[in-house]
Amino acid sequence: MSAHEHWETVYGLKGPDQMSWYRPHLERSVRFVEEARIGREAAIIDVGGGASTLVDDLLERGYVNISVLDISPKAIEAAKARLGDRTAAVRWLVADITQVRLAAQAYDFWHDRAVFHFLRDAEDRRRYVAAVTRSVKPGGHVLIATFGPEGPTRCSGLEVERYSPDELHAQFGGAFEKVGSSTELHSTPWGTEQQFVYCYCRVRDAGDP
Repeated sequence: MSAHEHWETVYGLKGPDQMSWYRPHLERSVRFVEEARIGREAAIIDVGGGASTLVDDLLERGYVNISVLDISPKAIEAAKARLGDRTAAVRWLVADITQVRLAAQAYDFWHDRAVFHFLRDAEDRRRYVAAVTRSVKPGGHVLIATFGPEGPTRCSGLEVERYSPDELHAQFGGAFEKVGSSTELHSTPWGTEQQFVYCYCRVRDAGDP
């Protein structure tokens, strides 16, 4: 079964609010975006955001240039249904992040909560990092959240990789300056706890020391 088929099956069986990673509000992600002090017109992409409420919170705060990418059309359609009239304010991309070719230097802020840890193949991770490197502007911001060292080893029927913040940063390499990190105990919709780590980086500019 391909990744696309897998996630279409998952979203066909469960609503977005029944996924283990679901939160009504992604407070920590929003805080990272706000503290980056990017303008309300800055280009933000939420990778794997079809089931995420980040787009809702960003729209509420006045951000006007948001893209949401997900491999599952069903996840995207669920998000559109939730947003209603606000759907037209968002650019929707149905694609596999390890295969799609995004526009060069298109984004000021790249957000991914709970996609990267599903990439167990080294080539898939290389392609992902190449996509970030190509599409985020020099000096732009990258926030990746994965299961931490004490997090689950499986999710949605798939095995996952777990990372410490330094291990996660090492996947991206010297072109990315690590600015900060944090750890979160996320409570699933059914009350169990999962450890997430957040690694916040900036893409090095040619003029950086």
